[in-house]
Amino acid sequence: MLSRAVMWNSTYDESNDLNWYDPVTGQTFVYNMGDIAWMLVSTVLVMIMIPGVGFFYSGLLRRKNALSMLYFSMTTLAVGSLQWWLWGYSLAYSDTASRFIGDMKHFALQGVMDQPWVPSSRIPAIVFCLYQLMFAAFTPTIALGAFAEHSRLGPVALFVFVWNTLVYDPIACWIWNTRGWAHVMGDLDWAGGTPVHITSGSAALAISLYLGRRHGYGTRRLAYQPHNSSYVVLGTVFLWFGWFGFNGGSALSANLRAIQACLVTHLAACAGGITWMVWDYFIDRQWSVVGFCSGAVSGLVVITPAAGYISIPVAVLFGVLGGTVCNWATQLKYRFHYDDCLDVFASHAIGGILGNLLTGLFAEASAAASDPSQPIKGGWLDRHFIQLAYQTASFTACFFYSLTVTYLILVCFHYIPGLCLRTTIDAEVIGMDRSYMGEHPYDYVYLDLELGYPIPLGAALPVPAPEPAPEPAPAPAPRAHTPPAGEDVPLSNMSNIATRGEPSDAGSRSSTHWSRGRRHHMSPSGRSADG
Repeated sequence: MLSRAVMWNSTYDESNDLNWYDPVTGQTFVYNMGDIAWMLVSTVLVMIMIPGVGFFYSGLLRRKNALSMLYFSMTTLAVGSLQWWLWGYSLAYSDTASRFIGDMKHFALQGVMDQPWVPSSRIPAIVFCLYQLMFAAFTPTIALGAFAEHSRLGPVALFVFVWNTLVYDPIACWIWNTRGWAHVMGDLDWAGGTPVHITSGSAALAISLYLGRRHGYGTRRLAYQPHNSSYVVLGTVFLWFGWFGFNGGSALSANLRAIQACLVTHLAACAGGITWMVWDYFIDRQWSVVGFCSGAVSGLVVITPAAGYISIPVAVLFGVLGGTVCNWATQLKYRFHYDDCLDVFASHAIGGILGNLLTGLFAEASAAASDPSQPIKGGWLDRHFIQLAYQTASFTACFFYSLTVTYLILVCFHYIPGLCLRTTIDAEVIGMDRSYMGEHPYDYVYLDLELGYPIPLGAALPVPAPEPAPEPAPAPAPRAHTPPAGEDVPLSNMSNIATRGEPSDAGSRSSTHWSRGRRHHMSPSGRSADG
């Protein structure tokens, strides 16, 4: 099968358009080269979003775990691509699929070359397959943020392969395959509010519940600032830039609807970033660039299901509501005591749900009229009131399916030797980069503020002597911080190690509630504890 020669039935006409001849029906399809070029550009734009997520997450974490998130993003790109080639595309988009899942008609992309893709005969199937491959690699990258700082790195690659097969592919079939039950029902999802964001956000919640809390949860140990805000900005730039292909490319054509989708995407990101930053300013009296970046991403998430269905002014409302709701949704983890350190659930699951609901309200048939190949009946603005019920049924089913199946996958991995995903406390304290990779993103000296002294890369961990008690001062002075009982469970061979740079508790708020709604974690004194 793998050695079989590829048969091309396409030719170029005098105007350099690509024609495909169907030998069975005798019909000729004319592909638009401009549309093909736009889809290839959009594919590259979506691909750049994958390392964008890695940089965004990496900057938010502590220095000792920064490289692991970049590793996750690149590994997911490779594993997700291979899974999509093998059977992912067939499970999601085969034209002989059931209402719930596809079959193996296109196993290893058999029959997916220059044949037309049925819903849009202006591009060949192989172009659509390549474009959707990037979605299949991008979605698990979002969910892997829940693994940050307390997961083994090795089994994650296999987890991505299994998760895409059992979770992403079926949900993509439900929403986007013309035979899927949600698509047949009438659900509107332009570019992945449900298959991408709700699916990954609910999976992140399942991962957080399964892995449990990180070492030091509920103490000042985890009240830290992002170790590299520049990485956060860089990741946001990659994401924002790529989202033009993410939403604009979902038109599957270089037309006015694609331009409209790009414009509303940009406006929603702008409004979301400003809204989140203003909320943070009301609380902290500081203008946070990380807050702006978090809000921009939330605005992008909320606009995703609606980008091709709404009028341009409504996009600003989407961004404002996204920046507000996702900002306050970050407090859910404190109320329910789960440890989602990167707020994947708050930004992507909650943002995706909000976007779906708003789509049911504000979708307009006139906004989609620029592309007659994909007409809609609209939402509440067009008095099509049942649309909100369609949206609710779709995202509810997908949310609980992803949450349940993801958790079951994690439980199964737990009982397979070598595949347990939860790391040890020792590895957490040392850091994922040092423990599992032997590398780090900066210089040759690994500085671990949690241990309290510099460690050359590759050197064995020494057993330090306890630090002597400080000399009494002649005048009253602030007492050095002594971690409360139970704050830090030390390594077996590193008891009584003093931690440098701990801020004082005096005059500060609890680390749990220091930055309400802020995406990153602040220490009570505002200083970095980014070991």
